Amino acid sequence: MGKRRGERELLRSLTKKQKKHLREFGEEHPFYDKVSGRPEATQICELSENSDKSSAESDSETEVEQVSVYHKLLATLKTSPESESEEEEDESESEDGESEPEVDSEGSQETGEADGGEEDKNDVPELEEAKETAEQTLGQEQADGADASCDPSYGVIEEFTDVKHESEFSLETNFMEEESGDCNADQRDGNSSQAFSEDPFKQHMDKELEEKEVEKMSTLPKSSSQSKVTAKWPRLGQLTFSSTLEKHKTLKADKEVDVKQLYLHKPLESTWPKVNKQFLSSVNKPSDPPFTPLQRELFCVMNTYRDLFYPERNALTNGEEIRHAYCLHALNHVLKANAQVLSNNAKRRDQKPGTDSDDYRDQGLTRPKVLMIVPFRECALRIVHIFISLLEVNDKRKIDVSNKKRFKGEFGSDPEEKPPNLKRPEDYEAVFAGNIDDHFRIGVAILQKSMRLYAPFYSSDIIIASPLGMRTVIGAEGEKKRDFDFLSSIEILIIDQADIYLMQNWEHVLHLMKHINRLPLDSHGVDFSRVRMLNLNNWSKYYRQTLLFSALQDPQINSIFNKHCFNYVGQVAVRNVPLSGSIGHVVVQLPHVFRRLEAENLTSVIETRFQFFIDKVLPEYRDAIMSHTLIYVPSYFDYVRLRNYFKKEELNFTHICEYTKKAGVCRARRFFLKGEKQFLLFTERFHFYKRYTIKGIRNLIFYELPTYSHFYSEICNMMKATDSGVDATWTCTVLYSKYDAQKLAAVVGIDRTAQMLQSKKNVHLFVTGENE
Repeated sequence: MGKRRGERELLRSLTKKQKKHLREFGEEHPFYDKVSGRPEATQICELSENSDKSSAESDSETEVEQVSVYHKLLATLKTSPESESEEEEDESESEDGESEPEVDSEGSQETGEADGGEEDKNDVPELEEAKETAEQTLGQEQADGADASCDPSYGVIEEFTDVKHESEFSLETNFMEEESGDCNADQRDGNSSQAFSEDPFKQHMDKELEEKEVEKMSTLPKSSSQSKVTAKWPRLGQLTFSSTLEKHKTLKADKEVDVKQLYLHKPLESTWPKVNKQFLSSVNKPSDPPFTPLQRELFCVMNTYRDLFYPERNALTNGEEIRHAYCLHALNHVLKANAQVLSNNAKRRDQKPGTDSDDYRDQGLTRPKVLMIVPFRECALRIVHIFISLLEVNDKRKIDVSNKKRFKGEFGSDPEEKPPNLKRPEDYEAVFAGNIDDHFRIGVAILQKSMRLYAPFYSSDIIIASPLGMRTVIGAEGEKKRDFDFLSSIEILIIDQADIYLMQNWEHVLHLMKHINRLPLDSHGVDFSRVRMLNLNNWSKYYRQTLLFSALQDPQINSIFNKHCFNYVGQVAVRNVPLSGSIGHVVVQLPHVFRRLEAENLTSVIETRFQFFIDKVLPEYRDAIMSHTLIYVPSYFDYVRLRNYFKKEELNFTHICEYTKKAGVCRARRFFLKGEKQFLLFTERFHFYKRYTIKGIRNLIFYELPTYSHFYSEICNMMKATDSGVDATWTCTVLYSKYDAQKLAAVVGIDRTAQMLQSKKNVHLFVTGENE
């Protein structure tokens, strides 16, 4: 009884701040608590990023030392009504302090030093920051905590990284001998200098650029300095090869591919045919190459480490083929790079002490080598599944995947979540399959027989993320918590489904491109004797391969390829022109009036289009006879401007955009169908994400040509959704300028586009329909 009474008295004697600190961290506050007369033994800890073992040992030692009356008081504090009334925080947080006392004490000391004698309210943010630090192991950097995936709910990052398997996946502490059979085969291959020197990976990474070559690539504008050669391949079609350093060099499509000549790292040589079997014809013989015609030509370009832009990716037809091809290339690159490091680790261990050599420069300034940008969690899930399949030689030799259950839970989807009666076009179903959350990032570390999901970024080989997931960790100028050092040594950048980012936020992609391959602000524990000279010289961007896949050609996507890709080997772009446009898929009888507007330059197009619309187009539709007019607006900024103008002019209109709530959408659709509202402003992003059929359209205005050409025919065909029988009065007006050449070609075809842009007439008429 006396002991318990003493504990209660001690609890009552604590100040509010002391109780808060005790509850959160399970220890005495370093400044406000009374210090006992017996000094504690000084403990020197060496903090290591890569060693979980040392941190675990130091944790256990500290737990023994820190067992005190404060730990015993925790139970009393949790149940004390006095403390409950003073603290509003969740009780579950109080348990965190007991699990990692050493980290907590470190965090609390920082808090005390920062606060000094300030009031309680200033102490709270610092304590929260210390608590975040407590969730990581010793030696882990704060940024690593943010490198995990995110919570499916928007904007809430779940601070989870796999710290348990750090030493197991560390490149610094592992050796080639620890890997069995497969890697020994690589050692044998390595002994053959001829085979090793012909490997595209070795050729690309070992090439030493000269100062004048780098100067030529960095100073001269691309358009003037590059030599361009065109070629036609059987499956890819028209290709443009461009290079600043190599003059008039092109590639020939390999009609037959021998897997052994592709220099695939084991086990990929044996697993790829099984994984890719689903895309091959059933009549394929075992001797036939394990690639589809498209994959063969794409991989032929990828394997030369040239940049590639392929704008004909289709989620319905070739999307998965392409995903498998670039996953093979990325995994092949990572396995080769890691095998080289592990092999050199063994050589360094066996060499005589005191003999330094420059032969072991095999790393970048940071570990991540491959960055894969994809739009949705479902895409990341499929990529990881492909990686696992490619690493598993057979059913008996399953690879060890850490945190697999958590990954499936966060990146998978529940089939029951989808409404059963939802009918959408096939391409919509293909794009929006599975988990379509667009805020995520995850680090993946790979060794021959095992894969580590949720690896901290600085311990990852591959980072899979969405543009938004990257944007939130990179941060903006002036923000305290931002990190982009892990992007410093990216060797392969894969941007898949780039067209979808136009519908999300293109600024995130541009922001990423500005921060990739920059010199890191911190060393992050790198061994500079192992870093390649190209990284030390800040020439990483000239060695980075960029693979860009899109469903369409767009000036913004082209600008990424033209302005942010500096690969010394050169670029390959697929440049096929559409012979027939999507206007051929319009089934309703409808006159299409294309009106060209004249703009002096690209920056003036927006203003010119707005003035042209309100001066020449809108007056024709103001009459009450021209009711049921839908105005299709691709840009949200144009939509806001038009909406404000319509309100100012007090026009009878309603509007639907991607931010309109469901009730507002239903109300607007009903008003428009019944004719209560004459105009409906309708954004392209709403159509992209919802694909609703708008009924009641009689007059159609395309304020600008759609980003996706098939949206043109889809919107036009919505007119037949209304059984009115007055189709003779239907109209369609399209505004375009000479800067819309790519979009126009996708709608009307290349031949008509050339005529329309060169013609002296500004108005062109096309008629579609069954009775044409």
